[in-house]
Amino acid sequence: MRFALILSVIAALFARPALADDWQEVLDAARGQTVYWNAWGGDERTNAFIDWVGREAERRHGVSINHVRLSDTAEAVTRVISERAAGRDSGGSVDLIWINGPNFLAMKEQDLLYGPFVERLPNARLVDLSPGAPAALDFTVPVEGMESPWRLAKFVFSYDSARVEAPPETMRDFVAWAEANPGRFTHPDPANFMGATFLKQALIELAPDPEVLLEPVTDESFAAQAAPLWEWYDALRPNMWRRGEALPENESVQQQLMNDGVIDIAMSFDPASTAAAIAQGLLPESARVFVPEGGTIGNVSFVAIPYNAAHAAGAMVVANLLLDPEVQARMQNIEVLGSFSVLDPDRLDEAAQARFEALPSAPALPGLDDLGPTLPEPHASWMTRLTEEWARRYTR
Repeated sequence: MRFALILSVIAALFARPALADDWQEVLDAARGQTVYWNAWGGDERTNAFIDWVGREAERRHGVSINHVRLSDTAEAVTRVISERAAGRDSGGSVDLIWINGPNFLAMKEQDLLYGPFVERLPNARLVDLSPGAPAALDFTVPVEGMESPWRLAKFVFSYDSARVEAPPETMRDFVAWAEANPGRFTHPDPANFMGATFLKQALIELAPDPEVLLEPVTDESFAAQAAPLWEWYDALRPNMWRRGEALPENESVQQQLMNDGVIDIAMSFDPASTAAAIAQGLLPESARVFVPEGGTIGNVSFVAIPYNAAHAAGAMVVANLLLDPEVQARMQNIEVLGSFSVLDPDRLDEAAQARFEALPSAPALPGLDDLGPTLPEPHASWMTRLTEEWARRYTR
C-alpha cells in the first residue's frame, strides 16, 4: 500500500510540469499573439498606462495589446454571451476584460470564464491571495483563481478648500451641508458606476444592519436596509445642483463642474485622481481629498479571461506582467497613474521595496492613513437592485 502511494505521488509529479516549465510553455504559446483587452476607456491616464503596458508586453514577450475601449464593462460581457449563444466556443473576440463586481459574478455564474489560471502566474506569489484577503474576493464573491488583481481602488471625495472650509464629516451630514450650500453638490448618474458607488457608500452608513449587505439581496432585506437611504436621498435631492433633476453623466463631467466653480465637491474611486487632475490643470490647486468618518468602500480591480478567448496564453502573460513590481510601481507613481498597488510589501525584495519608497508625492495626494478604514463592497446583487430602484423613483 505504501509503495503504491509513493508511485502515485511520483506519477502526479511527472504528470504536472513544474511551474517554471509550465510558464515557459505559456510564454512560447503567447509569443506573436495580439491580446484584445476590453477595458474601460474613460480615463486618459489609465489609457496611457495600458498603452505603456502594451509596449512592455511587446518588448519583453512579443505579445501585443489592442485596447478595446469600453464605456461600460457590460459591453464585453454581452459580447461573450452572444458568442456562446452563436456556438462560438473558441476563437472569441475578447481575450481579457478589466472586470469586477456584478459583471464578474454574472460571468462566473454562467461559466463564461477561463481558468482557474491565477496560480499559474509567477508574479501571483507577490499578492496575498489567502481566503478573505481583498485580492481573493470580488464584492464578497470568492475569486477562486478566475481573475487576477491589478490595481486597488478606494472611494474618495474631493473639494475645493478655497471655497469649502469644512466638508461633510459623514454621509448623513451631506443633507445639512447641501441645505446650507444649495446647488453646490451633485453626483454622477447611478447608471454610471461612480453614481452607484455614491449610493452604496450612503447605504452602508445608513443601513440598520450593514452586515446584511454582504449577503445576496432579497426583497425583504432590500426593503428593510434601503428604507433609510431613500429618506436621506429625498432630503438631499432638492438642494442638489439643478435640484437633482439633471445629473453629470460621469465623474469627468462632475470634475469639470468643480473646476468651473459650479459645484464644490466631486468624487472618485482613485485617491490620487485629485492630485493628478491638479497637475493636468483640470482642478484648482486648492482641491483636496476627504473621506467620511468610518472609511469608504474599497475594492480591487481584476482582469479575467473569457472561456472562449482566442489568445488565452497572451492574456495570461499580460495578467502576469501587470503584477510585475516595476509595472506596479509605475502604476502607483502619481506622475503616471497613482493607483495603489495590489502587491504585498512584505513579499517584495529590497530593490522592489526601494522602488516604491522612492515614488514622488504631492500636496493633494493622501496617504493610506488619511483614507481611513476600507469598507467591503456589498454583494454584487445589491448594486443592481439599488440602481434599478433609484431609476424607478427618480427618473421619468
